[in-house]
Amino acid sequence: AMKCPVNFLEAADRILSGLQEDFLWPMLAAEFLVALAGNSLALYRFCSREQRPWPPAVIFSAQLAVSDLLYALTLPPLVAYFYPPKHWRYGEAACRLERFLFTCNLLGSVIFITCISLNRYMGIVHPFFTHGQLRPKHAWAVSAAGWVLAVLLAAPTLRFSHLSGPQQEGQCSVASPGSCIKCLGTADDSQLEAYRVYSLVLVALGCGLPLLLTLAAYSALGRAVQHSHGMTAANKLQVGVLVASGVALYASSYAPYYITAVLNVYARLRWQALCPGFVSEAAAVKALAQRTYLAHQVTRGLVPLAICIHPLLYMAVVPSLDCCCQHCPGCGQGQTQENTTCSSQALHLNVTATPQTSGLQSLELSP
Repeated sequence: AMKCPVNFLEAADRILSGLQEDFLWPMLAAEFLVALAGNSLALYRFCSREQRPWPPAVIFSAQLAVSDLLYALTLPPLVAYFYPPKHWRYGEAACRLERFLFTCNLLGSVIFITCISLNRYMGIVHPFFTHGQLRPKHAWAVSAAGWVLAVLLAAPTLRFSHLSGPQQEGQCSVASPGSCIKCLGTADDSQLEAYRVYSLVLVALGCGLPLLLTLAAYSALGRAVQHSHGMTAANKLQVGVLVASGVALYASSYAPYYITAVLNVYARLRWQALCPGFVSEAAAVKALAQRTYLAHQVTRGLVPLAICIHPLLYMAVVPSLDCCCQHCPGCGQGQTQENTTCSSQALHLNVTATPQTSGLQSLELSP
């Protein structure tokens, strides 16, 4: 197959890099500051105010905070990279490591959101099993498995990520982008087909399956709350808003990111196949799927926005032991250590305990 002429590749790169340089770096810089502060505060709160041993809801929430914090720490190198002129200054090893950590902690966030959702489901639909059989050690084991899965799914990025350029001699500048070095998280042209398969695996296992599990868990939670006779309409609305916000956050950030990433790979494959036949640089630029690429860049900015919002959910719906015991009648009264888990998982709904609704009363609505 004929190779794409270098001047066509450079023309396309100037257009696409310009889209990143225009808006992505300031957005990521602001989100880094907010996410760093919020998730650090959330972890401090878990460590200083939650009862030990942590119940499963707090364990999963803490893992999500750690994942989000590590994800936030990968943003400053990207900010420096996207700041005009787009140029990677830290070498190939750092490029591969940054892309791996970026992907790994993004996957970690999705995995632990799913764990939290399933934990909520178990607490609502199977409350006696949850409080009688599930122990903190089980949550730690699931958390370890979640981290292993995230590492395994992200590992191929260490192979696909690479440096590109410089294409020409001279000093890297806005006027001379061909002299700059690019850190690419996707594969080069020779490995693009393999990367297409990998991107489909990510969208299936890193987004599609967790999203289906989350939606199923929240649907069951919603049905259980609506059929509860021990909750007021205001209580039900409060829980409904929390559930809807969790689903909306997932659907507006992680899902669009993975979907547009796949569409972007397919657009690149189509452009690559057409490239040898372009008669001019203008024709090469015109054939670019700029809307698809721009949509993916926008979703790259929305994902860090989600990790900024997660700490707000921690603070809103994971009450401390003292606060919770005021609204969880019976929690801590003659219970075993294992059964006191409700005290750190209950959303203070001001519901009077009844035998029929006691399971619903300790709704596990940590983030």
